[in-house]
Amino acid sequence: MAGTVFVSGGSGYIAGFIIRQLVAEGWTVHTTIRNLAREAEVRAALGVDDSKVKFFAADLMSDAGWAEAMAGCSHVAHVASPLPSNAPKSDDELIIPARDGALRALKAAKAAGIKRFVMTSSMAAIAYGHPRSKTRFTEADWTNVDSPDAYAYVKSKTIAERAARDWVAAEGGDMEFVTVNPSLVLGPLQSGDFSTSLEAIKKLLEGSMPGLPNFGFGVVDVRDVADMHVRCLTAPNMANERFICSGPFMMMPEIAEILRAGLGPQARKVPKLRLPNWAVRLAALFDPIVRQVIGELGGRRESPADHAREVLGWVPRPVEESILDTARDMIRLGIVKV
Repeated sequence: MAGTVFVSGGSGYIAGFIIRQLVAEGWTVHTTIRNLAREAEVRAALGVDDSKVKFFAADLMSDAGWAEAMAGCSHVAHVASPLPSNAPKSDDELIIPARDGALRALKAAKAAGIKRFVMTSSMAAIAYGHPRSKTRFTEADWTNVDSPDAYAYVKSKTIAERAARDWVAAEGGDMEFVTVNPSLVLGPLQSGDFSTSLEAIKKLLEGSMPGLPNFGFGVVDVRDVADMHVRCLTAPNMANERFICSGPFMMMPEIAEILRAGLGPQARKVPKLRLPNWAVRLAALFDPIVRQVIGELGGRRESPADHAREVLGWVPRPVEESILDTARDMIRLGIVKV
């Protein structure tokens, strides 16, 4: 099956890989960027047949452009959502564009007669704000946004997905809605304009972390995230589905060991010292980014993608490949000096 599909956030990390796979499978893609002055730059990074991709200007916070971008499309992958590199001054800086952007895209999709709407959510909407004793999560779980562990990004993804599902239930008619909920997304880079999700690997490679904190995250490859989106666009019977998109849960010392084993001398700055929890808590007093994740110290969030394997036939690649491909591209592109 192929036709014309709308992908929001065309300059983004995940969206880029979705667009490449869709074009490779015969689709024509309509995509958005906030400023069309970047079209040539984004096209060059995508590296696909120019005749298969059409760009439109649209923003999560404005109605302009969405209807035009979706005209003639049958399917939507709504990927655009704010992912900051710094702690926001207010939670609403992330919550409002994530929630309102999703609702704006849904309303435009219904008006355009879209058959299926695939939304990029996150494990942030599933695995936070739970008791420490809970270490395994499924698609039935939802983050508790009232928990102190739910920082701004976590709240934004949870509130946006809930708002989207509520809207679809009330207003969506026969449009099928499904979410993909990735964990930490790693993998190859196409340019030096890299996603915030890759920051942990950058810090390890450049030695800017004084040591290895006792926390971790599920890891998934951007190519596998894109593949799950495409499967959700094309598989039968996707109405109200939700899919965890994650490989294994990796603690920071495990990731550091993979870098050292795979890169040899290029990983000489990767720290070996394990930071005690008290040292991380001390750092959190002065660093708002560290303060956001203080609740993750020592915790595990195992999130097997069994549902996606069974329903979609989705199988992620080995986590070592994703971590090392990230690192090698960061070195190749000069993002880090080793």
